[in-house]
Amino acid sequence: MDKKNALRAGALAAGTTLMMLLMSSPALALTRDDGDDPGPGLSVIETVGLYVVAPIALFAIIAALVMVLDRSKEEHRVTSRNIKTRPKADAKV
Repeated sequence: MDKKNALRAGALAAGTTLMMLLMSSPALALTRDDGDDPGPGLSVIETVGLYVVAPIALFAIIAALVMVLDRSKEEHRVTSRNIKTRPKADAKV
C-alpha cells in the first residue's frame, strides 16, 4: 500500500512538472512579438545590486528600526538574567 502511494505521488509530481514545462515554453521563445520593445539589459553589477544587495539592505534597515523602536519593558523580555527559579509565593501545608 505504501509503495502504491509513493508511485502515485511521483506520477503526480512528474505530470505537474511536465505540464509546467510545456506551458512555459513561450517564455523561452527567441522571436519578438509585435510591439515588443525591450529596454537595455542590466550589467552584472546592476543585477547583483538590485537582486542581492538591495534586499539585504532593506532587511537590515527594517531589523534596525524594529530594534531601535522597541518599547517593550525590560521585565517582560525573556533573557537568561530575569529567569527566576524560585516561586514567588511560599506554599504552606
